Amino acid sequence: MDRTVDYVIIVLFLIGTAVLGIVSGGKQKSAEDYFLGSTSVPWWAVCFSIVAAETSTLTFISIPGLAYLTNLNFLQVTFGYLIGRIIVAVFFLPSYFKGDLDTAYAFLEGRFGLKTRRFSSIIFLFTRTAADGVRLFATAIPLKLMLGINYPLAIVIIAIVTLIYTYTGGVKGVIWVDVLLMFIYLGGAIIALYFIVYNFLPSGFDSIFNNPQVAGKLSIFNLGFNSGLAGFFKQPYTLIGGIVGGAFLSMASHGTDQLIVQRLLTTKNLKSAQKAIIGSGVLVIFQFALFLLLGVSLYAFYGQLNMRSDEIFPSFIINKLPSPFSGIIIAGLFAAAMSTLAGSISSLASSTMLDLYRPLHKTLNVKKELLISRLVTIIWAVLLVGAALFFMNTSHTVVELALSIASFTYGGLLGTFMLGLFVKKAKQEDALAGFTSGIFIMVTVISLQLVGWTWYTLIGVIGTIFIGWFLNKLSVEES
Repeated sequence: MDRTVDYVIIVLFLIGTAVLGIVSGGKQKSAEDYFLGSTSVPWWAVCFSIVAAETSTLTFISIPGLAYLTNLNFLQVTFGYLIGRIIVAVFFLPSYFKGDLDTAYAFLEGRFGLKTRRFSSIIFLFTRTAADGVRLFATAIPLKLMLGINYPLAIVIIAIVTLIYTYTGGVKGVIWVDVLLMFIYLGGAIIALYFIVYNFLPSGFDSIFNNPQVAGKLSIFNLGFNSGLAGFFKQPYTLIGGIVGGAFLSMASHGTDQLIVQRLLTTKNLKSAQKAIIGSGVLVIFQFALFLLLGVSLYAFYGQLNMRSDEIFPSFIINKLPSPFSGIIIAGLFAAAMSTLAGSISSLASSTMLDLYRPLHKTLNVKKELLISRLVTIIWAVLLVGAALFFMNTSHTVVELALSIASFTYGGLLGTFMLGLFVKKAKQEDALAGFTSGIFIMVTVISLQLVGWTWYTLIGVIGTIFIGWFLNKLSVEES
């Protein structure tokens, strides 16, 4: 099969993305311009950017694979995502917009002290580097297959293109590129679904909705009460587990993770940020519904295959779709990955500069601080490439561990923020002890596989808040 047109599409996509980021980012005069976009980005652009940033290549590939293997139960989690973002909009964002905050962790400094801000920032830097290193490696897979190059070269190509517009355009350039990338990868998913339904299924959508062999995969809701109490909590995709787990995971990722909070802080005011985050929750439900339906349609076409579930969609793209549509969808895979990677580089650099470096170097002039910010951006791009190369040579179980690293830390991080918001007398020592304890609790729960993954964040939050509150109670009584 001649792939010349596909190659042209992919090359033009990579070049066009870099150019758009450079042009849309404008000229930055300070670190605030570079990392916060002069707080002038419209809410709808931030909304699209949030959705793009949280959608990686792994999501694009694995969610259809999940529906292929099981059903539509994952959609219950997305309802929780929306609820969690509404809670962030109501309770978290007003605190962020009260003062002149430049990162998610600046709130913790104002509430507890500089040590808590630094500790939270370091935890973020570690988890984001590991998780997005894996995502960068996953993105290199289709590029390697298409161009016949090795993994290191594929990883470096993607990283360089992403770094170009992140370095020159700052967060503003990243956000505007994200807007384009979201439409590209969603367009690719829609094209793939159209081809499966109307070119490969004999009766179109009737082959899905009126097919007894596929009907079981169309189930959305699962109460999960028929497996006993222990079994109920080990199931990740029950109605309660999905909504509660999705809500707390979304509160952590969108209320305390610099990757998302950085985008929200680029809006003009609190109301704009609230519209952006709630709007992203609505969009995510439709997006996951599309990916899940794509997986069910793949099952209707292929039936039971003897291959890994996350290889099915890429295999369909490469082996079944004609050019240029396969090229467009592969560009969509890159779009999903580059949006996450660009946001990761920018947020890692901003947290390093604003949370760790600036408090120790308060006499820096504006131009020098901007130069150092750009250099830190390059350093983090290199470190992410290093992480991707590391995971390229490790076993599958270690990769799975890296992808779930956020689960180890999100509970402690969200619990610390909630301790600051709702336990008014809590002090820095209480917060640090609670945060650390929350991480150890999660290491135990995840290692022993005591519950399904949707319960992880909630357990970490409860442990963090309880220990922080209890220690505060003891100190008050002793005094």
